[in-house]
Amino acid sequence: MSITRQMQEHLDNLTKPVGSLGRLEEFALRMAEIQGNVPPQITRKSVFVFAGDHGVNEAGVSMYPQEVTYQMLRNFTQEGAGINVLARHCGFDVRLIDVGIAREIDFPGVISRKAGWGTKNFHQKPAMDSRELASCLETGRELAEAAALEGCSIAAVGDMGISNTTAASAMVIAAGLDGADIIDRGTGITEEILERKRTVILESVKRRGPFSGPEDILMKVGGFEEAAMAGFILGLKDRGVACVIDGFPVTAGAYMAWLMDREVSSFLFAGHQSKVKGHRVILDAMGLEPIVDFGMRLGEGTGAVIGGFMIDLGVRISREMASFADAQVSTSTGEEENY
Repeated sequence: MSITRQMQEHLDNLTKPVGSLGRLEEFALRMAEIQGNVPPQITRKSVFVFAGDHGVNEAGVSMYPQEVTYQMLRNFTQEGAGINVLARHCGFDVRLIDVGIAREIDFPGVISRKAGWGTKNFHQKPAMDSRELASCLETGRELAEAAALEGCSIAAVGDMGISNTTAASAMVIAAGLDGADIIDRGTGITEEILERKRTVILESVKRRGPFSGPEDILMKVGGFEEAAMAGFILGLKDRGVACVIDGFPVTAGAYMAWLMDREVSSFLFAGHQSKVKGHRVILDAMGLEPIVDFGMRLGEGTGAVIGGFMIDLGVRISREMASFADAQVSTSTGEEENY
């Protein structure tokens, strides 16, 4: 009997009407498939926040200076950010990875895997070279392997990098998605900056093209953190770890991984649907249904942690609810939908 069938029978034998816990049952079923266990179990949850700077920020595409990436990473280490609060209450460890902040980082607890001192301004030249791309992909794969060895059951992915929605937009447009459906305000920029952002993105994609594939896209218009996220997701394949992705920049990185290997969707969950309009477009392209929609657009892994907590609840239900036999409850209840 397949794992899927075993898990479905397990769920159907719990003391509830069949399917009455909706998507919580879906999460438990998918976790059983990912782990190959009936019922599945959660031993450890971690959120990996990849941080890097973007040279395209100098093109005037954001309300915030590049310095904010550094400042926010410091805030993360001081437990002062939204991701710290949500991770603490949802039971996630926070892992901070510097893959390309344009300053020396000496904060405690930060994993230093700097591929460079911020990407280049891809409006003027390619964002990174092949060596830098290889470094980011390898960093992601190494962290994925370490997560699996540490017993991580759910790995959430977050981001920090001023102007990373500009890079993310350019990446997915270069991959063939329609710019009109993708380009949005990100951090809530003015109409004037939004128009500048749109111009920079579309001109950059035209200047850097044609693109031979996802690796070429990352080199020409990507970001260090998006490349590391792609490597991380690719590195989780066949390791029995579920990966929960966050908002627009993270999903753009996941889309690059998906273009490299479509099988990654078997262990990917969309933690939430961001308020950034292009986010749902990318999720639909990968066939992922968001777990929650709270109108969020903070990033940092906040939506991924919330979604990961919902998955955990589904698994806990599957493990801790009594079966009809255990509880000595008759299965002949009359109305299946509500007892």
